[in-house]
Amino acid sequence: MNKLKKRWNITSNWQLVIILIVFAITGSTAAYISKPLTNALGITKESMPLWLYWPLRLILIFPLYQVLLVLIGALFGQFKFFWEFVKKMLYKMKLGFIVNYFEKKLKL
Repeated sequence: MNKLKKRWNITSNWQLVIILIVFAITGSTAAYISKPLTNALGITKESMPLWLYWPLRLILIFPLYQVLLVLIGALFGQFKFFWEFVKKMLYKMKLGFIVNYFEKKLKL
């Protein structure tokens, strides 16, 4: 736990617990929402081969997960931590233009 606290620049055990809870809730929620979302888009196991279905589903889950992470984090009072976390992840994936767009539009 101390390694995570140091890596994430967190001093409180309580904040660490909240952050881990947010990650758990977000992952479960994204997985739960992804099935009806893919079904609504016509992406089902029956309509396409599994080698195509799973990558498409994961590609759809990714942006959903990012949005949910920031929203659920904000509900738990951790907006700043999760916004920085998502920004860092997007920059590492060479998707920093998304961060720049939202920071300009929302003046974050």
